[in-house]
Amino acid sequence: MKNLPTMAGLLGLALHLNIVLAAEGHTPSEPPASGDERTHPAPGADEHGHGGEAPDIELSDAQREMAGVETMVVERRMLGEAITAPGEVILNAYHTSKVTPRIPAQVIARHVRLGDHVRKGEPLVTLSSVEMAEAQGALMEANAELRRVKRLGRQVVSEKRYVAAQIAWQQAYARVSAYGMTKKQIDSLIRTGDASRATGEFQLLSFQDGTVISDDFVVGELVEPGHLLMEISDESVLWVEARLTPDSAARVTLGSPARIQVGDRWLDGKVVQARHTLDETTRTLALHLEVANPDDSLHPGQFVNVVIEGKEKREGIVVPVAAVLRSPDGDWQLFVETAPGRFEPQEVKVLATAGDRMLIEGIAEGTTIVGEGAFFVQSQMAKGGFDPHNH
Repeated sequence: MKNLPTMAGLLGLALHLNIVLAAEGHTPSEPPASGDERTHPAPGADEHGHGGEAPDIELSDAQREMAGVETMVVERRMLGEAITAPGEVILNAYHTSKVTPRIPAQVIARHVRLGDHVRKGEPLVTLSSVEMAEAQGALMEANAELRRVKRLGRQVVSEKRYVAAQIAWQQAYARVSAYGMTKKQIDSLIRTGDASRATGEFQLLSFQDGTVISDDFVVGELVEPGHLLMEISDESVLWVEARLTPDSAARVTLGSPARIQVGDRWLDGKVVQARHTLDETTRTLALHLEVANPDDSLHPGQFVNVVIEGKEKREGIVVPVAAVLRSPDGDWQLFVETAPGRFEPQEVKVLATAGDRMLIEGIAEGTTIVGEGAFFVQSQMAKGGFDPHNH
């Protein structure tokens, strides 16, 4: 207790220090300079010492190209309610054809294989048929008779014989055509005038451009009329069959836009067909969505997720889902381009989601944002020591 200074001693010491500081030109009562952030943060600064303006980051053209960062100008659009359902990829029946014989025949040769791409009119298989041989022979005979009566002329040939020759030729021609020969094949046979060509052999041709989806036969096999030899389909446009409850289906119209999720990709589609009878087992209605498949990434039998936009629509700012991220504090945010290559975060409110599109508020129409590569921008901002959310 003897070592503790008295109050008078403390006052004396303080007075002595003031005198020394005054002699050196300092005024202890003056506050520190306004720019000295070592003792007081600048007005508007947060607890981390950042200024009141939102943090930003600048990316070079090389960085943006490498990371796939793409910008877009936001617009007001219509976004319908999201009706989700599982779906299955199926063949587009309007772009598919089946190759079948019309008469009993034997497969003589195969000209294409499973998976081959074929063109319209390309030979697929060669068949041989007794019935076709008889029909070809009758046509050659009728053709010879018609040529004979035409050569003799109306002055020599009676009207009855002339008409009978025409009818016989037309019937023989129609029979060969009905059995499976094309007009080009028939005309070629007639031009030869060689009856020995009536062997019963003929080729089945492709009705369309497309891919051989199935070829369930072997060479030498005897096939009956209607037996499916091949199925040809244009897979550049496929259908997705989605099954909805009657209530959900009632909220969808033909032509409604849809999105098909395949892995982490989204493809555009639209509703083109709707059944009017319920499935007896699932009590659901089947809808067919048309979707382009130019890169052959979809295949019949593949399961996908479907999001269809319903009748009820809302208008507002619509952006890709990939453009909106969660900030560390849990808020939704996207990145606004404030100058070429310079971005800063902007908090937004998500109102609705339909497929890979979001309806949001909190940003003005015409603003340029990061549409693709937002995650890269956020990660680069975090690496740079920035607070990647905007208060």
